[in-house]
Amino acid sequence: MDAQPNRDAALPPTLAPTQRAEVLIVGGGAAGITVAAELRRHRPGLAVTLIEPAETHAYQPGWTLVGAGVFSLAETLRPEASLIPRGVAWIRGTVTGFHPEVNQVALADGRRIAYRQLVVCLGLQLDWDKVEGLRQALGSQGVCSNYAAETVEYTWRCLQDFQGGTALFTQPPMPIKCAGAPQKIMYLAADRWRRNGLPRPAGIEFCLAGEALFGVPFFVPTLQRVAQDYGIALRYRHALKAVDGPRRTALFAVTDEQGRVTEVEKRFDLLHVTPPQSAPDVIRRSPLANAAGWVDVDPATLRHARFANIFSLGDAAGTSNAKTAAAVRLQAPVVVRNLLATLDGRPLDAAYDGYGSCPLTTAYGKVVLAEFGYGGKVTPSFPLDPRQPRRSAWLLKTRFLPFLYWRMMLRGSELDVKHRERHFPEARAA
Repeated sequence: MDAQPNRDAALPPTLAPTQRAEVLIVGGGAAGITVAAELRRHRPGLAVTLIEPAETHAYQPGWTLVGAGVFSLAETLRPEASLIPRGVAWIRGTVTGFHPEVNQVALADGRRIAYRQLVVCLGLQLDWDKVEGLRQALGSQGVCSNYAAETVEYTWRCLQDFQGGTALFTQPPMPIKCAGAPQKIMYLAADRWRRNGLPRPAGIEFCLAGEALFGVPFFVPTLQRVAQDYGIALRYRHALKAVDGPRRTALFAVTDEQGRVTEVEKRFDLLHVTPPQSAPDVIRRSPLANAAGWVDVDPATLRHARFANIFSLGDAAGTSNAKTAAAVRLQAPVVVRNLLATLDGRPLDAAYDGYGSCPLTTAYGKVVLAEFGYGGKVTPSFPLDPRQPRRSAWLLKTRFLPFLYWRMMLRGSELDVKHRERHFPEARAA
């Protein structure tokens, strides 16, 4: 597979690039910064350019803890400029088009950036408007969400103000970023309300569009027991369709076992919404996309299926792994090694095994550390039963993982714990 060559002389003047990059990274989130830092560490002389419009970088795995009152929002935010690796050129702009046939990307301001190698890590988009009335209701009348910096602090206020009644927590169809997050905040809320006591009883319902509580069956019995202990009613095949804030009602499309769809309206006192999510429009309408709209990459090498000088990782990549920061940590070294091999004309020798991690907060001070690869293969890092909620995993999530993110991962340190099923033999059969 050969990349399309860049032939500027043959292009119309309107397509002539205004800038050139040896390696161009589109997206300055966890994936983009990590890849840039690792490239600079492995090959300091390599010219790397990064495109990112935002001036603030967020540690999104911390937002569950912001919504639960454990972290402040400020603790999860840093200036983007403070994270751009030294020697990396930062273009503050928005990509509006990919043109792999001429090795260029287009920006909203009219610039076109030519590249030799391209790394696409734009994340995903939150489709708030796919739920009628949600955008208008969000941030008031008990409607909250941990999925945006603008709304996550209101979640904590809602948890504090809740005096009993009906609390609904939703989960849309997959894929979404951090698939365990919709239930993490639910368990923390239930734990807080149980500890503090409420003036009147609380009815907690988890309304999820899917048919399973978690995508890796190995962990499902544990989570079912947690939900049962809190008295949480699990409502499968419930997809949120509309929200009426003033009336405090939520409308769900409910699919029965025969595939028939009916609408059910539920009243709420608190509604935590996980919005529908999808591939960014700029990727979906580009030549880079697969049938589902994500960047079409080989799941092991993370190189594009048709363009040999393009790689992708993170939430935008069309791979079946969980969309988590932990996945990025293992994907980034693969992309860096294979990209450098491509530049050098060597065979690709690095492979990603689908590793992802989801620290499931089941209570304040307790976490189930779910780690798994492609096909739901369980890959625990420690010689302990990973299904058991543990305080040590809570300390990992609240103290070590933020340190790992800010001080190591984003600085290009490839701390790579070898994830092997040897630690817990029963996981081999899961």
